[in-house]
Amino acid sequence: MNASQTRNPTRDHVTRAPACTRRPVRRLAVVLAGLVCATTLAGCMTTGSSLGGSSYSTRQVRTEQTVRLGTVESVREVEIQVDEAGVGTVAGAVIGGVAGSSIGGGRGSLISGVVGAVAGGVAGNLAEKNLRRTRGLEITVKLRNGDLVAITQAYEAGEDFRAGDAVRILSGGGVSRVTR
Repeated sequence: MNASQTRNPTRDHVTRAPACTRRPVRRLAVVLAGLVCATTLAGCMTTGSSLGGSSYSTRQVRTEQTVRLGTVESVREVEIQVDEAGVGTVAGAVIGGVAGSSIGGGRGSLISGVVGAVAGGVAGNLAEKNLRRTRGLEITVKLRNGDLVAITQAYEAGEDFRAGDAVRILSGGGVSRVTR
């Protein structure tokens, strides 16, 4: 016998606890799932900061880089789409499924749970896509030897590049960045 079942002393059989005592547990599950989703997606918001000109991965530290000097020819603002992790889809599906299953009873609860999971998955996927976008710059530089190169990197406050600016291009390990 579990916690939601009670024994009726006048009849020797098991009865289920009233639905009103089970609903707070479902609501608590929905709230907890929502908090987990919000916390996870909030962590996704910082992904763009590692794509700028002054951010280095641990594998880039203490490696030699080639430095080329040049002048900015043009700067174009772009949107950088960071690869999706699928967290939003899964979290949305879980929340939608739990919320949907609390609607109705019996077979209706199952159907609304499935519909809620699908709708939650779609909504979670869209939320993750929006959180994983970051503002970027495509910087075209004319090198001193006359070559033109274009490098895309995340925008960082204080790193405003304009046509005519003297810049350095640092390259190493398959990664290049524009700096002053």
